[in-house]
Amino acid sequence: MSIEADAVAAAPFEELARRAAVPAGATPEASVERELLVLWLDDDPYALPVERVREIVRLRAITPMPRVPAAVRGVLSLRGEIVQVIDLRLRLGLPASGEQSPRRRIVVLHGEDGQMTGLLVDRVSEVLRLRDEELRPPTGRDAETVVALAPQGDRFVSVFDVDRVLDLGVGA
Repeated sequence: MSIEADAVAAAPFEELARRAAVPAGATPEASVERELLVLWLDDDPYALPVERVREIVRLRAITPMPRVPAAVRGVLSLRGEIVQVIDLRLRLGLPASGEQSPRRRIVVLHGEDGQMTGLLVDRVSEVLRLRDEELRPPTGRDAETVVALAPQGDRFVSVFDVDRVLDLGVGA
């Protein structure tokens, strides 16, 4: 493997996605635009980098698992692959939703280790596109799992650090 190939293999998903999004001959600064999947918990918007999202599936049967952190709802089979499902409400310390809304979804994410993890959310609404310079730093209380705030109309969307959200040793 060449040195450049080694660097690409070691680069995180986000950096690879940014490089792939730049047309040949263009400067990266001229075309860097983030795409964020906007999801909701109650009436609060949150976002995940699109490059970490594998797919979005309707809520389906989740098999409970013994002796796992409270935020882990269990596992499900997705085309023969086992996917751990984390209830994002519980992961963030919010009350569990007793509602079985048809709008609830499982956002399946690519993990750093190649495994997939699903996040149970109340609903998914859109893909937000914005430039890096539009992002703002998070407030102190959100800094555990949020890396930025993205403006959306008259409110801000909290942008998650996917790896911190998936790390159940923190705040779980």
